Amino acid sequence: MATINLGSIKFNWKGTYGGGTPYVVDDVVSYNGSSYICKLASTGNLPTNTTYWDQMSSAGTNGTDGTDLTTTLTTQGDIVYRDASGLARLPAGSANQVLQSGGTGANPSWGTVSSDYVLLSTTNISSGASAYSTDIFSSTYPVYKVFIDDLSPASATSSRIEFLFRASNANLTTNDYITLYHKSYHTFASGDSDGIVGNSWNIDHAKIIDDLLNYGSYGTSIELTIYNTQNTTSFPQVEWKALAHTDNNQLAFYDGYSQYRITTSVNSGFSINFENNTFAKGNVKVYGLK
Repeated sequence: MATINLGSIKFNWKGTYGGGTPYVVDDVVSYNGSSYICKLASTGNLPTNTTYWDQMSSAGTNGTDGTDLTTTLTTQGDIVYRDASGLARLPAGSANQVLQSGGTGANPSWGTVSSDYVLLSTTNISSGASAYSTDIFSSTYPVYKVFIDDLSPASATSSRIEFLFRASNANLTTNDYITLYHKSYHTFASGDSDGIVGNSWNIDHAKIIDDLLNYGSYGTSIELTIYNTQNTTSFPQVEWKALAHTDNNQLAFYDGYSQYRITTSVNSGFSINFENNTFAKGNVKVYGLK
């Protein structure tokens, strides 16, 4: 009976190519990340020699087609993206930055979120402090919003709340503040009252609350809006709303307005204090509005 040589009925994996190893047809080797199959028996002929070998699979190019990113991504926080020619590395951005798209045909980048309403500072007022002052104004923001929460005096002595503009990091204290305010309140013993108007002219501060505040757990909340801080041709102005519990056992609501009638100063900030008293507690948040 005739004998028929069917040859190999499957590939013969030989591992990494060795120059001194004899190879026969259907032997498969790896070489430089690619795989090759022997088509003509030989010894010492590199797999790249097409007389003896056919390539079965090709290694990728490291760092450009995803087979090996270790040469592209070098630092924790790196991101890989596709630029015009291949894979590229985007190093980590700064804290609080966000990843931004440049659109079709452009590379991504890190950027800062732009907002017209920006939190500039948050401060817990220290117990015993005589005033809260900040020099935070700049030409970046024409308007500022200030939220004061849980504001309390250290004792039940005279505790009117005063506001002052600042220039060159110092309070403006000349007698040029004009203040108008409205107060509505409920007195637990005698009921409600509305329409009370207060004013003060040409004194050295703006009166935010011209009333005694109750000492203890009754925190006062104030919202301030400040205008014209950098405009030397217009008066700097502040308007406010406030909720307070007074020493007259009143739950009171105030809304008011004050201006400083000097137009030559660029304001650097503002100050809040109790008249003849110190702070027990309070939190202040300052926002800039573009």
